[in-house]
Amino acid sequence: MKLITALVRPSKVDAIKAALVGLELVGMTVSDARGFGRQKGQVERYRGNEFTVDFLPKSKIVVAVPDEKLEAALSVISEAAHTGEIGDGKIFVTPLLDVIRIRTGERGPIAL
Repeated sequence: MKLITALVRPSKVDAIKAALVGLELVGMTVSDARGFGRQKGQVERYRGNEFTVDFLPKSKIVVAVPDEKLEAALSVISEAAHTGEIGDGKIFVTPLLDVIRIRTGERGPIAL
């Protein structure tokens, strides 16, 4: 099992959700995040004044996947989040040692 954490543009969350549901991967957590990468913030103008937005809005998607669906999940997330512009985001993959479904006590891949 792996844990996928994707930091993406907020406008891409619905497309990513639809793509993951298409793979029969249900259950994901989405939270608001702010950050910067290579774009290092951006300069905005408001009422004639310039100011720098240091942290840009992002969405953080966390989804647990069985090993056999990892590559497919990474592929659909990448495709759904892609715009070709700087700031599309990042995907991190980490090992997931165990999962416990609290309601039933099930453990491991069956608990996903």
